[in-house]
Amino acid sequence: MAQTIAELFYEALRLDLAEAFASKSEGVFRPISHRELHERVDRLALALLARGLRPGDRVAILSENRPEWAITDFACALSGLVSVPIYQTLNAEQTAWIVRHSGARWILCSTPSQMNKLKAYKHDLPDLEHIILMDGEPPAELEGMTLKWSTLQDEGAALDSQRGEVRRWASERKPDDLLTIIYTSGTTGDPKGAMLTHGNLATNILNAVEVALPALRPERGDRCLSVLPLSHIFERTGGHYAMFYLGVAIFYCESLLALPQNLVEVRPTVLMAVPRIFEKVYGRVRDAATGGGFLKRMVFGWAVGICHRVVRHLYLDRQPPFFLRLPWRLADRLLLSKVREKTGGRLRFSISGGAALSPGVMEFFWAMGIPIYEGYGLTETSPILTLNRQGKVRPGYVGHPILRTWNGKPFLKLAEDGEILAYGPNIMQGYWNNEEATQEVFNTEGYFCTGDVGEIDPQGRVKITDRKKEIIVTNGGKNIAPQPVENLLRADYYIEQAVLIGDHRNHITALIVPHYPALRDWCSRKHLHFESDAEMVASPKVYTKLMKQVSHVNATLSNYEKVRKIAILEKEMTFENGLLTPSMKVKRRVVAEVYADVIEKLYAAKS
Repeated sequence: MAQTIAELFYEALRLDLAEAFASKSEGVFRPISHRELHERVDRLALALLARGLRPGDRVAILSENRPEWAITDFACALSGLVSVPIYQTLNAEQTAWIVRHSGARWILCSTPSQMNKLKAYKHDLPDLEHIILMDGEPPAELEGMTLKWSTLQDEGAALDSQRGEVRRWASERKPDDLLTIIYTSGTTGDPKGAMLTHGNLATNILNAVEVALPALRPERGDRCLSVLPLSHIFERTGGHYAMFYLGVAIFYCESLLALPQNLVEVRPTVLMAVPRIFEKVYGRVRDAATGGGFLKRMVFGWAVGICHRVVRHLYLDRQPPFFLRLPWRLADRLLLSKVREKTGGRLRFSISGGAALSPGVMEFFWAMGIPIYEGYGLTETSPILTLNRQGKVRPGYVGHPILRTWNGKPFLKLAEDGEILAYGPNIMQGYWNNEEATQEVFNTEGYFCTGDVGEIDPQGRVKITDRKKEIIVTNGGKNIAPQPVENLLRADYYIEQAVLIGDHRNHITALIVPHYPALRDWCSRKHLHFESDAEMVASPKVYTKLMKQVSHVNATLSNYEKVRKIAILEKEMTFENGLLTPSMKVKRRVVAEVYADVIEKLYAAKS
């Protein structure tokens, strides 16, 4: 059994598949075989060490998902270099901060635009020696520091006779060796570099695979569409290492905008994503149905009702009763099969993580024959702590812990205040050059304090109720967990996003991003005409409409939880505009700063 990522790499190569990775070039997905991958990884490792890099040196990767990202990652893992992935959407200042803080000697960039982020900061990065460009021509301002990817591959090819050395270096790797430093982009605070070892990742992969295998059932020819950034630990562990280890070919999605097209082109059997992606797919289906006339709306509503009745049996891995099978087959013929074809028609396993998935969305996919298994974890835990098991799925819960105990202690347990505590072989070594932050997240028993508040049901399944630091405390002393209320608001057809406000305030308010297709349709039916979305959301009638939708949610809440006022935002909160993390969780501190004036108006005496 593999104890390091280096061992995992060589175990996977034994499959000798024609498709290991694939990316789109000139309009076509072009695969790389296991043999070609092995050759490129060896050549890069030889070139890096020939140029003076040594085990323990940090190498940053600033790139979108592509084969070169994976090749660099494996070359570092085999030779003992420590990879430092950087989100390609970070700005120049944030990028330079990570390069400087990690002490990276080299950085590999995908394009000149990524490389340009370092121009203004090159004199402020004392440890940085070389910048490698995967595609294009380097800017003149960085002359003397730049090398081309092709140059390194050529240098490695000249050392082909020494490829056996790479295997020897790999054999020297130990489970406690530092593999990677991943900088968190959490919802609060500055980034911290989580130090993860070979053993952290290898054990997490093997334990998670053991849990998932009965439902995953890997087969030769399986494909996974890689959608989330490889810089994110969820994709790195599950969509990169685990898929490669299982022999599932990894096809890199061009972008979120290209996802619908790539699904049809690649026809994946496996998909790993955050809830937002599954919700977007469901939203497009809902919009097409509700905007297509009375009959389509009626069929959609009826099919959703059938899904709701059927899935309670599917979650437990049993056939629905006979009286439900005929309407289920009819719903499949009229709607579900058509949606399934738009995902490529072959999806049989998917995992959702990073945030809570709407039960309605989950029901729809399961009834469609695309089961979604929820999981839970953090960057600091490599990341998987829990994962739903086949036949034991419960909506709203993120599954059982992937281990029961470790070294005689419970793998997961709850603190007195409900915080989830974790202790296992997958827990990070600490934060890079930040001993104070490291001490803050480990208790006296050695447990990692996740910061998440949760519950565990009698069957051992875990439910996440909120982030400990995000609990709202009103002036009246009431503690309110924002996420459950926000999830209820987001479930409304007319609401796309919602952020609760109210910490140290007299009452709760909310920032609302409307579901624009639904809102425009409502305005059209009410004969309300606007020149722009900005004009529409400024309309008192639109405010009244959305406040009416909020009142439906308020009816289910305690008095102190009710949303008293809302502010309607014109633009969606996204990863690109800095308001969401890569796993699409709200950065509450940033949202509060960006919309400070809007929030103050909500609490103004005469608002």
